[in-house]
Amino acid sequence: MFRLKNLLETHFDELARSITIENGKILDDARAEMRRAVENVEVACGIPMLMLGDFAEDIARGIDEYMIRQPVGVIAAICPFNFPGMIPFWYLPYAVATGNSIIIKPSERTPLTMVKVFQLLEQAGFPAGVVNLIHGGAEVVNALLDHPLVHGITFVGSTAVARHVYSRASLHGKRVQAQGGAKNPVIILPDADPEMTTKIVTDSVYGNAGQRCLAAANIVMVSGAEKTFLPLLAEMASSRIVGNGLTAGVHMGPVITPHSKARIQGLIETGIQEGANLVLDGRNPHIAGYEQGNFLRPSILDHVSPHSTVARTEIFGPVMTVIHRNSVDDAIELVNSGQYGNMACVFTSSGAAARKFRTEAQAGNIGINIGVPAPMAFFPFSGWKDSFFGTLHGQGRHAVEFFTQTKVVVERWLKEWERPF
Repeated sequence: MFRLKNLLETHFDELARSITIENGKILDDARAEMRRAVENVEVACGIPMLMLGDFAEDIARGIDEYMIRQPVGVIAAICPFNFPGMIPFWYLPYAVATGNSIIIKPSERTPLTMVKVFQLLEQAGFPAGVVNLIHGGAEVVNALLDHPLVHGITFVGSTAVARHVYSRASLHGKRVQAQGGAKNPVIILPDADPEMTTKIVTDSVYGNAGQRCLAAANIVMVSGAEKTFLPLLAEMASSRIVGNGLTAGVHMGPVITPHSKARIQGLIETGIQEGANLVLDGRNPHIAGYEQGNFLRPSILDHVSPHSTVARTEIFGPVMTVIHRNSVDDAIELVNSGQYGNMACVFTSSGAAARKFRTEAQAGNIGINIGVPAPMAFFPFSGWKDSFFGTLHGQGRHAVEFFTQTKVVVERWLKEWERPF
């Protein structure tokens, strides 16, 4: 594992470039993704401490009791296209370090980065059969869900598929952690810092062209905050440079497929038809030299009804939807009324408002003046409601719990003079 960490560092830029080539995100985002991957390997290097069991001596006269952790068996990790370098490392280092073997199934849309990673795994000296790579689509996924020798499943993707993975794998007695979709709300209060909030929220909405499960989506303006923040957000969004992610100075690359582009443009039109005001239209942009690419510019829909299609649907593209509320209580109620619970954030200078939000918001990852509250590798990547199916999340101690099963041993040893002759 230590050798793998060093190899990932040595080939860091090569792997980041591979992510950009197959996914489209800008190179800085790809580098940040790989940094999180390396962090997970670093944490997994400390597994001996994280796997320590419990021991109680003399629970009764001459009897000791203790708990140890043992591996689950074979794990299959079904990974998405939007973070082809990072998300496999939410699982692979922990599974292997705790004694399991693992099968990585990358998205059929982004298979290349994991091929490079597996070349490094081989170079690091992992034994044959411990780490395995398989490509394919739905038929491969279902085969893994059904296979009797696969004992655990991890998944990241849409809620509909997450529910399918969880139910089908659980039916076969497997342990499952399935990360689903999101529609992440961000509350902006009038006392928020304008410069910081504008920059962070813009990056959260449009980073990776909005194709991430922690992307800000519904921006909830409270008590007139829109007077300050909507013009600033529109100005910053319109200034973002769209193009090839390998080109210096580009802020946003393409979405993943022509189908995704068409779907996103259709949802923008649906929002307009449902009464939203189109503040910024990013549809059908002309990107010189890439006229056939899957590019969109940032879009903003204002006065979106919380009951509308665009307010409830995970657009998974560079679209900001703005909703208005009169108070913090109203905004939190809106946050908690949604079906998802992946992330929720608030921007404010009020400690009381932030504490209230932190306590009451029903989401697994909370941001206070943070636009993308992605946990460090030693914390679990949480998720509530329809954003997660299972009990134990990826990363940190949750990963150790998920990839091991506990065994309790109660033992007595007779002293020599107590043995019968």
